[in-house]
Amino acid sequence: MSSERYPGSREEDAWLSDEQLEHVGPAEDEPFQGPVPTRMISNGEYMPFPQTDQQRHVEFRVKELADHAAKKLNMTRRQFLGTSGGLAASFIAMNEVFGNKFFKVSAIEMFEPAAAAENGPPADLFVFDDQTHIVRSTTNTPQSLRALAQGPGPSSALAGFNSNPFNGTGGNASGPDELGNPWTPWNPRELLPNFPKNPGPSLTTTGEFHLGQYINRMYLQSQTAVSIISNANIALFTPDGGGAPIPAVNIAQSLSAEILTGWQTSQCRDFINQQAGSIRALAHGQIYPGPGNSADPLFGDYTQWQVENMQPDSWKGYNVAFAASAAPGQPFARWRLDDEAIAYPTYQIIVNNREQLNRHPGFFNICIHKGLSANGTQPGGPNNIPQFGNPDDIVNAATHWPMLNWIMYHSCIRPSFYALQSFQDIQNLAGAMPPTTLMDSDGKVMPNIRWTTQFAQIAAGKYVAGREPTSTSPSSTRRLSNVYAELGTTMASVIVTFPTVWAHMIGQLLYYMGSDHILFGSDSMWYGGPQWQIEALWRTQIPDSMRQQYGYPQITDQDKRNILGLNSARLYGISSALSNYAPGNLPNFLSAPELQPGGSLDQVLRGVGYPQPVTPAFIAQNHDNFARARQWAREMNLGRENERSGWMRMDV
Repeated sequence: MSSERYPGSREEDAWLSDEQLEHVGPAEDEPFQGPVPTRMISNGEYMPFPQTDQQRHVEFRVKELADHAAKKLNMTRRQFLGTSGGLAASFIAMNEVFGNKFFKVSAIEMFEPAAAAENGPPADLFVFDDQTHIVRSTTNTPQSLRALAQGPGPSSALAGFNSNPFNGTGGNASGPDELGNPWTPWNPRELLPNFPKNPGPSLTTTGEFHLGQYINRMYLQSQTAVSIISNANIALFTPDGGGAPIPAVNIAQSLSAEILTGWQTSQCRDFINQQAGSIRALAHGQIYPGPGNSADPLFGDYTQWQVENMQPDSWKGYNVAFAASAAPGQPFARWRLDDEAIAYPTYQIIVNNREQLNRHPGFFNICIHKGLSANGTQPGGPNNIPQFGNPDDIVNAATHWPMLNWIMYHSCIRPSFYALQSFQDIQNLAGAMPPTTLMDSDGKVMPNIRWTTQFAQIAAGKYVAGREPTSTSPSSTRRLSNVYAELGTTMASVIVTFPTVWAHMIGQLLYYMGSDHILFGSDSMWYGGPQWQIEALWRTQIPDSMRQQYGYPQITDQDKRNILGLNSARLYGISSALSNYAPGNLPNFLSAPELQPGGSLDQVLRGVGYPQPVTPAFIAQNHDNFARARQWAREMNLGRENERSGWMRMDV
């Protein structure tokens, strides 16, 4: 290849040196274009890694299978690779190269589309996506999670990502994934190297992470029947004068920095359901614990304010977020689930509003971000504490509040979005962090997927204090039936790149918790539409060798139905009958006046994140006139009047 940089040429735009250009060629000239990538592609801003032996082996086997099938089907190899049969050939090749049957696929699928449909998700599958995200329309910044999932290419480079944003950063181990690639696209079919844009247009209707595209991806392009719109209060507040972001000191400051506030979430929910003519969307309220957030200067008791103004379907909390306020005006801090002074009063407010269960059956569902936090959280690390995601606080919280359902998002997996460390630990490779196994109270020894294995044993009532040496969790001596595992991001981040980690993780969750306590969440829109994850989960198999060695159950079709929708339907009181989710007006939603520039919902998603003016909320028994009079009497030391009226016995 010539390295001369002619004006307007590919070489002129490349950041590669002339010497590097001598070793690369145009990606579109690659002779093999398979459904699953088998080599790293660069957009010209970084040097691509050479094809690994494993990638070369997968490619060779896919070619063999494709040539054989294409000849029988009287088509070219390229034509075949664009069919469902080509995707099946890729799954078969990956199973063979890995030496394990991670994906349910049969050779007949290469020849019969009906067979591919038979092994894929059935038409009557009810899907309830327990964790999804959109952003307010004023947020249109590059997203590292989209780049992570999309892999190298123009869209990632446009957003400023020239390498995997999580490989070897933030405490993650550095190196290639199980495919031998440092940056494998999770979803080549939907997240192409140059589409969708990152971040995309800043429009409420069509922005890549905004409401209009959310409806397209979730309800029109996938099998999702119902989804929960989540929100994250993990942002720091930037002072008016600028400077480094700092923890907020009141709710309004924190809301100004969020990608989507709880109230905006509820407004999106209501719009979607109005358009659909059925319940398609649910909304999380936000957990801002602590006495300071019960006496906020603008909102009063913020938990109660959310109940009165947005009627949450359930609650979302982040221990790692600066969201807890010990006193009015104090900087917000991280928190733990079992903090009796900070967290328990907030749970009590939720429980005191139990009448909400009549209209929102999931009101007692407490969804907690746990895991995805690798920096300093290794065994003995300074951040290996519940405030950063480890499960040491679950036993007490779930035991003290048995009426609440504790749904641990991400299933507590420790590495943040790049699970090489978990793979090293499972395989006991160089770089593994001991102990690489964890024994439960029955003497059963499991590969230690840090935090997740311990969490599963805790939920099963089989964790023994001290078995994870740096953990402070008490033993769990009985099954915690109100604790659930959610798969958002954790599944997406490993099912393609580290299938061994995925097989062990789902095997352990099934073994300890059962398929009735595992919930599907896609964490879309970060990773494109959710259909690829639905299909990947439906095709999941746990290799026989793993099941025989560790006693994992095989994941059945009924297990998958439970995980993909039936469990969440039960927790939220939602019918799983697909006939209840008619198309409604969704196909025409983009023309809805509410979404047009200046429309009511467009203004909501571009506004401050709460209705104005704000009417503060107070707990009546603490703030009504009688309560204030009682406080005045106490301050005046008036004492009690002890005189009795009526009759009393005088005889002994």
